[in-house]
Amino acid sequence: MAEAYRKRRYVNHFISKLTDCDGENSETIVWLDFALECKYISEEDFTILTSQGIEIGKLINYMINNPDKFGCKI
Repeated sequence: MAEAYRKRRYVNHFISKLTDCDGENSETIVWLDFALECKYISEEDFTILTSQGIEIGKLINYMINNPDKFGCKI
């Protein structure tokens, strides 16, 4: 995310870095699935963390779709 913000001067770089962030966020959610199945985390923690991951994904996608609101000049 910090790299994306630093690249905000270049719209395509900004979006590319945010796309990487979105992929990493999705990977984290997959690892939460594994952690639940292996009983490393409780159902309650899984629900909380997965909800937060989904919300983060929505925010990242908002940034991808609206780069001008984050300092990019289109």
